[in-house]
Amino acid sequence: MSQTAINLIAVSIFLITLSTLLGPLIHLSPAIPALATFTFLGIATLDNFTWQGKGGTILLDWLARFSPEYQERIIHHEAGHFLVAHLLGIPITGYTLSAWEAFQQGQPGQGGVTLEDEEIAAQLKKGKITVSMLERYCNIWMAGIAAESLVFSSAEGGNDDKIKLNQVLQALGFSDAICQQKQRFHLLQAKNLIRENWDSYQGLVEGMRRKVSVGECMELIVSRRGAEAQRE
Repeated sequence: MSQTAINLIAVSIFLITLSTLLGPLIHLSPAIPALATFTFLGIATLDNFTWQGKGGTILLDWLARFSPEYQERIIHHEAGHFLVAHLLGIPITGYTLSAWEAFQQGQPGQGGVTLEDEEIAAQLKKGKITVSMLERYCNIWMAGIAAESLVFSSAEGGNDDKIKLNQVLQALGFSDAICQQKQRFHLLQAKNLIRENWDSYQGLVEGMRRKVSVGECMELIVSRRGAEAQRE
């Protein structure tokens, strides 16, 4: 069972327990919580097995967006990925900032930055990858966590990024201990890249908040870097 389905079940249990406790006070029939429980769990099961949890992901993401901080974390997280990918020369083809946008574009999860990654995919298929390519992608994968940590002093997102990094490293024969070391190393590398290009990062965040195009995002990065170079 996916984590999304587990989360949905947890939410449903909480709501049903609450309605059961409050039922006598508001004269709510016991049949209503029972019917709601059956319906909610049925939908969660159907979503998990039929749509691979996408419906639950969209619902939970929609509920979370009532929190302004959650929305800001998503923007800052994805801006970190975008900036570092651009700085390291990996082509960017798109980005999404919600589970619904990701679903509309046929992407999994709650959104993210889409990279042109045919080259790394081809290398991984052969079981060999250049050091340069691996280093760049490790930095990119850790950049969302790095950005959140710099702005909010902690990161709530990024578990999927860590999993992706570990899967690639383990497929290449790295031990769990080395994977953890490389996570920390590339987190630091990504933080340094964002700090060194802070004006560009801030401009990118503003642009992504307005949901400008990929091309406009890149123009914001370049223009801010140019302005920063002139000041120096």
